[in-house]
Parts: sequence; structure tokens; C-alpha cells
Amino acid sequence: MYVSIVIAIHIVVCVVLVVIILLQQGKGADVGAVFGGSSSTVFGASGAGNALTKTTWALAVAFFATSIFLAYSSTERVTGSIFTGASAPVKSSLPSSAAPKAPLPVAPVPVAPLTAPQKK
Repeated sequence: MYVSIVIAIHIVVCVVLVVIILLQQGKGADVGAVFGGSSSTVFGASGAGNALTKTTWALAVAFFATSIFLAYSSTERVTGSIFTGASAPVKSSLPSSAAPKAPLPVAPVPVAPLTAPQKK
């Protein structure tokens, strides 16, 4: 039950983290700001860096916390190998008259042997 809630939180955190990272201004954009390229920003000249940086760090911590929880909870559910019980016969729930019959054997098709090319 808790795993489903944490998976939902994890997906929301992933999507919001991607959006927040894409909103941030790159370090190389300062040169472009000299020529008036970033005068119409949403958060102003310096306000976006601090708020978006703190939000990014908080979402990154939430992402790592949910990732660790999901990794730990996935090891709790593992009970054995996929090969456990492979040698046990499989019981059919169908009656013996309704069980499918084995396919008929197919005769092999004769194939001519390959020969090496003759040298002249």
C-alpha cells in the first residue's frame, strides 16, 4: 500500500524536477544578458536563481529519498529465485479428455550437402 503512494510521489517529483531544471538559467547566459536578452524574465534578474535553486535541492532530496525507499522495498518482496520449483510438474486444471494432444512429429527434410567450389 505504501509503495503505491511512494511511486506516485516519485513520479510527480520527477516531472516537477525536470520542469524546474528546464526553467533555470544556464551559467553561460550571463553574456547574453549584456545585450538585453534576459530583460523579460519572470522572476527578475537575481530572484530566480535563489528560489529555483532551493526548490531544485528540495526536489532532488525527495527524489533520492523515494528512490532509496523504493529500492529497499523491492528487496523486501523477493522471496526466491525464478528457478525455484522449476523441476516440479505442472498440474493442469483441464480434465484429461480436454487436455491438448501432443503435436505429431515432423519428418526431416533432406538437404543436399554443401560442397566446396572446385579450383580450375
